[in-house]
Amino acid sequence: MEKIPLTRAGYDTLSAELKTLKSVERPAVIRAIAEAREHGDLSENAEYHAAREKQSFIEGRVKELEGTLGLADVIDPSKLSGPIKFGAKVRIVDEDTDEEKSYQIVGEPEADIERGLLNIKSPLARALIGKEEGDSAEVRTPGGDKSYEILSIDYS
Repeated sequence: MEKIPLTRAGYDTLSAELKTLKSVERPAVIRAIAEAREHGDLSENAEYHAAREKQSFIEGRVKELEGTLGLADVIDPSKLSGPIKFGAKVRIVDEDTDEEKSYQIVGEPEADIERGLLNIKSPLARALIGKEEGDSAEVRTPGGDKSYEILSIDYS
């Protein structure tokens, strides 16, 4: 099996989610199923079906998180330096619009573009890998080619 790169923060977030699912969500849905069963006929019991569906989602997410955490390769970016690689915090500017953006390149399970956590497998991250401050990165997007200048790289 292939290792899954994660930052310490990403690993901790996924671990906390797993703990919550197992210690809070799972017992709550089990209670909801038991309560719905007490209402009688299960074939027309919407509460029962909703609780079972939620239980199915929780169990699937628990398995997914356990698999991810079991294959995790936690990388400490503060021990890295040099050109852009996994864990780098990168400030870039769009060469067409002069719009500045900041991202940290992270593993797929912890990626969240809204919070500036860029999936290492994304086209932008792949274009940035190996580049240094002042370099230009070309990215092919559905809306056309984009060009970004790298303003800074930080591994803190």
